[in-house]
Amino acid sequence: MTDPTRLLPEYLYLFCTLDSTIRAVNAASTGSSAVSRNRFKEEEFLNFEIPLPPVQKQRVIVARWQKEQGEISAANSRVVKLEAEVPLILYHLLGTPPPETGKPVEKFLALWWKDLERWSFNFLSRSAQGLTGFVTSKYPIEALGAHLIETMNGYCIKPVAGPTPHKMLKLNALLPSGLDLSASKFIKIPERTAQRFSIHKGDLFICRSVGSYSHVAKCALAKEDAPDTLFPDIMIRVRLKDTLLPEYVCEVIQSPLGRSFFQSNARTSVGMWKIGAEDIASFPLPIPPLAVQKEITVHMAAKREEIAREKANAERLSREINAEIEALILGTKKVLPT
Repeated sequence: MTDPTRLLPEYLYLFCTLDSTIRAVNAASTGSSAVSRNRFKEEEFLNFEIPLPPVQKQRVIVARWQKEQGEISAANSRVVKLEAEVPLILYHLLGTPPPETGKPVEKFLALWWKDLERWSFNFLSRSAQGLTGFVTSKYPIEALGAHLIETMNGYCIKPVAGPTPHKMLKLNALLPSGLDLSASKFIKIPERTAQRFSIHKGDLFICRSVGSYSHVAKCALAKEDAPDTLFPDIMIRVRLKDTLLPEYVCEVIQSPLGRSFFQSNARTSVGMWKIGAEDIASFPLPIPPLAVQKEITVHMAAKREEIAREKANAERLSREINAEIEALILGTKKVLPT
């Protein structure tokens, strides 16, 4: 606790979250791992020298930070709103009703055997809410398997200290905007293996095995060749016939209704949720003409660009306010009365 006549707790919080303070804390901690690293001790914290302007100036700094947090929160809210609009564009263009995720589920004690498609509470409860993929569209719905060239699981190997000639993707490489090749780790493998599991433009990658249910069937499209980067065993690589645009298939699969099919069919074992190539092959996919597929991807890309701009704006606001607060606390910028 602080003495509010000398130090506001909000001001102390801002000081503790400054980049310069965090760097000082990290410098005072030694060791290379969480186990061996020396913990930052209480006496070291109490020995910190903190710039201490009058309480009135502290209030001005805190008020300035709170005002900017409101602007950042508003920017983040706009991002959330825009992201919620993305699948609605897809549903509208495909003539598919949006899923009613908040729909109450009727409670029952028994089912007729003929109605029991699968002995799984997850599957049955989600089926009752209509969360089993695309079943309605103004276009024909076909199994994705009819349009597949191949599916293949990735490669399993432990990472090594780099740099090495080859890298392996991490799970967070799967982004709605596309495959993030920078989210990778170094590995050591023969060139022959690299050629088999390397990434090519147009490859679609789907998360097939993960501990978090919310990450089941996350997917991303490779927008460029990456011969030095491999995909891991937790992903499936999908290659498509020319009857489908990979960009279109990716948008359909990563929509809430698309992922609901895989989440309803996911199996769990030793804490891991899994889907397989058979689930991808049976995925129900609306098949519009290629021109319509292209139109859909153009609309979706435009919305994602708008989202990216809003995210960049929120990040810029955050950087600017952090820099300003640090300058006000350290005294490199004058605190003006409000």
